Amino acid sequence: MKRMDGQEERIAAYERCTLCPRACGAARNDGQSGICGVDAELYVARAALHFWEEPCISGSEGSGAVFFSGCSLKCVFCQNYALSRGGRGKRIGIPRLTEIFFELEEQGANNINLVTPDHYIPSIAQAMQDARERGLRIPFVINCSGYETTEQLCSLSGLADIYLMDFKYMDAEKARRYSAAPDYPERAKEALREMLRQAPEPILDAAGKMQRGVIVRHLLMPGMVRNAEAVVDYVYESYGEQVYLSLMQQFTPLPRLAEYPELCRRVSRREYARLVDHALSLGIERAFIQERGTAEESFIPLWNQEGV
Repeated sequence: MKRMDGQEERIAAYERCTLCPRACGAARNDGQSGICGVDAELYVARAALHFWEEPCISGSEGSGAVFFSGCSLKCVFCQNYALSRGGRGKRIGIPRLTEIFFELEEQGANNINLVTPDHYIPSIAQAMQDARERGLRIPFVINCSGYETTEQLCSLSGLADIYLMDFKYMDAEKARRYSAAPDYPERAKEALREMLRQAPEPILDAAGKMQRGVIVRHLLMPGMVRNAEAVVDYVYESYGEQVYLSLMQQFTPLPRLAEYPELCRRVSRREYARLVDHALSLGIERAFIQERGTAEESFIPLWNQEGV
């Protein structure tokens, strides 16, 4: 069997797309958009220092965040709605993406933070490999939805250093209602298992900046404390202190959520306190929590193609 080079491999991966669990079969090489909202071309909306991640990711210098257009999950409550629907971004090639990594490193970024890269993994992996071969020193962060295939995550083995994973649902019905993905809990479990195979123990440097490891985020939503507790239970009971948990309360109700009246409010103090108390009762020590007011102050970047 003839071995394909990187470019041929990238093209083949988009031919009848099965990169995400939806396996929509879109002919992305022919300009057809998949469920993710984009074709085979890379679209990036922003590449700049970002200071609003967990402290071990952003630090004081900032994380070198590269925001990709499109998303396979399409949550109804997404704060980056304009970006996730594939409506923002500048088209670039793999060589330009590689150059962006070095530009962010020169700006002092702690890492290269690849935000929602799932539907572009073959192209991004090639850029990551090229950058490593050219001497990029800082870690790569895969900042993803938890709705990935094991096959695609395996292709990042040896390239990805840190996984910053959302774990949104243990309740399949809520996953169906808000993300049209009733299989989300099982896919997220599979994805987390593969991430921890690649990075089984967290490694931080002397300044507390993560160099390798897995962080599992959970965004608490209104009326969904039990779902949140179930996520925390699963992650901690399965993996203990192998992962850092990040419990977030920054859910922001947006006007388009009128069809989902149960989501048309902020998370209450009592709800978030209940979740944090539950985590403490389990003995969890490796966790990040948010101060009240984060929802009001949460930073949604301008998709103005800065740094692209």
